[in-house]
Amino acid sequence: MIILSAQDSDENINKIAAPFFDVFPNMQSLAISKTETIIPFIYQVKFYENKADWIINIAKIIKEDKNIPVTMKELTALKGIGRKSANAILKEANIPSEGIMTDLHVIRVAPRIGIINPTKDGIKAEKELMLALPREIWNEIGMALSFLGRETCRPIPKCIECAINLSCQYPNKTMQDK
Repeated sequence: MIILSAQDSDENINKIAAPFFDVFPNMQSLAISKTETIIPFIYQVKFYENKADWIINIAKIIKEDKNIPVTMKELTALKGIGRKSANAILKEANIPSEGIMTDLHVIRVAPRIGIINPTKDGIKAEKELMLALPREIWNEIGMALSFLGRETCRPIPKCIECAINLSCQYPNKTMQDK
């Protein structure tokens, strides 16, 4: 699901997850599949054809769930897995992060609350976050910021509803602009 979620909404991915896993419950079932078999389950996802190929190729390399790589280097060597996805996998596997999961929500929220400078580059944002934040929170902070960005700190933020608005730099900045 991490591969499918790139550049797509959680809502869309959550809708397709259960039917997908009913038919493809593990790496073995994916490894023997063909792209045409997977597509009917994922055609609603952006770039579904590429993602279907990546999923099958990864399954053929890994072969069994127990062989899923557990380092950033091994994960990002798999086509279709970037740093954001690798960090999410490491977090879910309860393995200490080698970075911070940085999605578009994190890229929007982190500068607003004053952790990093604004950027559209996910790798640059992750590096700045890693310099600014203690390593012991890396596993959790990316998902926490992402959730804040999905629910409250949206493109048009709901600052009044935000739990951290008193310490956030964004509301103060917008008030100064008025």
